[in-house]
Amino acid sequence: MPANALTMSASVQTILPAGILVRQRIDATRISDVEAAVTAALDEARASERIAPGMSVAITAGSRGIDKIAPVLAAVVAGVRRRGGLPFIVTAMGSHGGATADGQRDVLTGYGITAQAVGCEIRASMDVVSLGIAGSGHEVFFDREAHAADGIVVVGRVKPHSILTGELGSGLLKMTAIGLGNQRGADAIHVAGVQQHLVASARHVLARAPIAFGVALVENPRDELALVRGVVPADFELVDRELLARVRAASPALPFDPLDVLIVDSIGKDISGAGMDPNVIGMWRRNGGTPDRRIARIVALDLSPASHGNATGVGMADVITEGLRAKIDFKATYMNAVTSNFLTGAKLPLTAPTAREAIQLACRPFAPDRLRCVRIRDTAHLEYLLVSPALLEAPDATGLLDWVDNVPRALDADAEIWAQ
Repeated sequence: MPANALTMSASVQTILPAGILVRQRIDATRISDVEAAVTAALDEARASERIAPGMSVAITAGSRGIDKIAPVLAAVVAGVRRRGGLPFIVTAMGSHGGATADGQRDVLTGYGITAQAVGCEIRASMDVVSLGIAGSGHEVFFDREAHAADGIVVVGRVKPHSILTGELGSGLLKMTAIGLGNQRGADAIHVAGVQQHLVASARHVLARAPIAFGVALVENPRDELALVRGVVPADFELVDRELLARVRAASPALPFDPLDVLIVDSIGKDISGAGMDPNVIGMWRRNGGTPDRRIARIVALDLSPASHGNATGVGMADVITEGLRAKIDFKATYMNAVTSNFLTGAKLPLTAPTAREAIQLACRPFAPDRLRCVRIRDTAHLEYLLVSPALLEAPDATGLLDWVDNVPRALDADAEIWAQ
């Protein structure tokens, strides 16, 4: 047991109340034919006008767990090749994967993105070129392999971001300005301030790098691919704003506020860039300031395998398990924390030996019969919630919920409850 792990004593034990499984109503529209959707998107982006026979074309692959990402990339590769282009994949994930070429290859392999699966070579490198000073005053760096290509296809998911607020989040601009900057570029823009400099940096890149077009992806609240858009470079900013508004309108949130305890089964970089999405648990836990969500204590039980040990965001929890702590790759976590200027996200919370003891510790100050507690699979999956009975006795947002199973179960039950 780690030296700083918490050994539970009898004084910390408490009786855990049962939970009731409920379901939020969502729009579950999804794409069934990926190839057809990508083909239409390439036509929308006027790919035939932008890719000439013999052109070398770099196609971006990032570090996020995106639904059907390998088939999407394979379809983009095939579309480029049909137009006479010579496609290859470049890693575009800033400092992730421990900021090493091998580490970034491992991240892609974990998502099923291999040369065999996508149909072309994968090039991973931390080498960058300087694109000069952006209008916002900082130096912009760009992946050397992508810059040497005749054309670049930016493939990225649009969703809310853990730092960016307002009309822009993760999307084509962020992939262009940060993902393709590798560790050096990501570090430069995070130090300067992502919120203040993203747009200027992306515009700077678009004016100096051979960006052919973009392929924007949107997922439904079940993390299933729901929309594929082809975007010409001049419209990256416009489409990022449009699609982010769509995603926000469709995204479920935690329907109860305040909460005494939030139990999160799993955190990880594949779930959110911050491990746990601050848009769900409260941006103040990521950025400081006045609390925008009232959650007294957060318990994180596990680290996702696809996070490859990167536990960025663990510091936003209040209690974790010994099992989660044992999975942390501190080198990868610290590299990401330093690059993203999110040092508090790498701090370790109280560590309890087991999930049950971690939950008991978090629930200790609250009366079991009045405990306002929610358990979720992770912050990207909020359709199903396990809620304490006290929450269903209050008005809150219960009008948005359907009962799934009114048979009570322990709040620390096995994760099989999410296999709905």
